[in-house]
Amino acid sequence: MFYPFYFDSTYILIIIGMVLSLMASAKLKSTYAKYSKVRSYTGLTGAQVAERLLRAEGIYDVHVERVAGNLTDHYSPHEKVLRLSDSVYNSTSVAAIGVAAHECGHAVQHKEHYIPLKIRGSLVPAVNIGAQLSWPLIFIGIIFSSADFLVQFGIILFSLTVVFQLITLPVEFNASSRALAALKRHNILYEEEAKSTQKVLKAAALTYVAAAAASILQLLRLLLLFGGRRNDD
Repeated sequence: MFYPFYFDSTYILIIIGMVLSLMASAKLKSTYAKYSKVRSYTGLTGAQVAERLLRAEGIYDVHVERVAGNLTDHYSPHEKVLRLSDSVYNSTSVAAIGVAAHECGHAVQHKEHYIPLKIRGSLVPAVNIGAQLSWPLIFIGIIFSSADFLVQFGIILFSLTVVFQLITLPVEFNASSRALAALKRHNILYEEEAKSTQKVLKAAALTYVAAAAASILQLLRLLLLFGGRRNDD
C-alpha cells in the first residue's frame, strides 16, 4: 500500500507543534525584550558576570567570547568557550545577566560531569547523522513501496532527535537552577532582580519544552502513518 505524503488528518499534530513552538518563541522574545530594559543594580555586564561566576566556581580554563546574533549564547564544552551574543555580552540588564549565568551553569555541569549533559554529548554524532538521513530515507521508502525497511529505519533515526531533545530538558532546567542560585549566592542580583531573571529563564526553558513536544508529535504522526505499514501490505 502506498501512503501519499500530502495533507492528511495527522497534519493537525504538526500544526499543534508549530503553534506551540511559535508561542514559546514569542513568549521568550517578549519576556527578554521587557527585562532587557531593566538595568541591574550592580551594573555588571553579561561578560563580567560570566567571568566572575566561572572564577567563583574554580573554572579558569573557559574563555568568554562575543558571538554575533541575538540570543545565540552557548557553551562549547569541546572548545572550553562560553559565547555570549551581542544582546548579552555588554548589556547590564537583568535579562542579559540571567542568560550569561545560565551558560555558566553549563560550564559547571561540564566540570562536575553532570550525567544528563554527558549523555546528551554522547548522542550528538548519532543525532547529526539521524537528522541528515531520516527524512531522505523515509521519502525513498515511500516512493518505493517495496522498501518499507527504509521508512522504518528513517523513523528510528528520527526518534534519536526526540530522545536528544528530551534529555536536553533536564540539562537546561538544571543550568537555570544553578544560574539563579549562583547569582544570589554571589550577591550579583537582589531578590527582586532574581525574580525578573527567573522569568526570562523560564521563558527560555519553554522553547525547549515546545521543541520536544513538536518532535514528539512529529514522531507520533510518522508512527500513525507508517507504523503498521508492513502489516497492511
